[in-house]
Amino acid sequence: MICKSATDLAPVVFFCYKRLDETQRAIESLAANYLAKQTSIYIFSDGPKSSSDEDKVVQVRKYIRQISGFKNVLVEEAESNKGLAASVIQGVDKVLVKYNKVIVLEDDLITSPNFLDFMNQALNAYQDNTNVLSVSGFSLSLPGLSKRYEEGIDAYLGYRASSWGWGTWADRWRDVDWDITYNSEFPLSPGLRRRLELGGSDLVKMLSNQLTGRIDSWAVRFCYHQAKRNQTTVFPTRSKVVSIGFDANATHTTNGWRFRTSLDAGGQRDFSFHTADQVEDKLAREFRGKFSIPVRIIDKALRAYSKKFGP
Repeated sequence: MICKSATDLAPVVFFCYKRLDETQRAIESLAANYLAKQTSIYIFSDGPKSSSDEDKVVQVRKYIRQISGFKNVLVEEAESNKGLAASVIQGVDKVLVKYNKVIVLEDDLITSPNFLDFMNQALNAYQDNTNVLSVSGFSLSLPGLSKRYEEGIDAYLGYRASSWGWGTWADRWRDVDWDITYNSEFPLSPGLRRRLELGGSDLVKMLSNQLTGRIDSWAVRFCYHQAKRNQTTVFPTRSKVVSIGFDANATHTTNGWRFRTSLDAGGQRDFSFHTADQVEDKLAREFRGKFSIPVRIIDKALRAYSKKFGP
């Protein structure tokens, strides 16, 4: 077991669009972090999709231009709408030219005061372990975590990356093939499909929809890369992130029942990590259960894939 202090802090890369209230709440919670004043934040504001979004985007930009409470605040405003996938890939790419690790947030995520402590310490602890693809600040509410928390175990490993308050390293991020279109390995390779399903059967549907152009998700491409490389993600035993992005203005997420969790009160500042840990089978089963979908839905997506690309 090792415990590292949060030195050599990673910058935060923050993505926002048109939700002023959510953006304000997310930034205010982040600014209340113990390490906020020592942390640089890069804010990427996407452009409006249509004229009906222009006023909302303008209001968000007016707010982010006056943000304080961090070591540095750097704002980049897109002239046109890129969409979340392109925004995240390009924004993280840009920041990782200067840094060797990043922490990434979107505008509908509330963080605990110790979120930056946990993320930086985990990024430091696993920086030389290339079997780990990413660190998540969010954790599902899993029954098996209660015992770990009582025993003072601060983290666990999982098979699926999270897009809610996460971090990674430049060497692992640059290794991802974001330009996948058709891939002969999927869904024909049973082994690859099984590895993907370790993180949830819904990933098979999502990847099929990505490859057929029905969705545009950076996250499912990240998870696909993780499955191919047999890599893991580090999660906190107590979630340092909750989402407030399930209202009518949400662009991508509308049903959050599976993600309901309790936000850590944030009193703990130092965290311990078993860097040689393996994924615990019981937790992995509980995790997969949150993302299980009917076989008929998966089969429908696979039929659409096969119809487009052939047998």
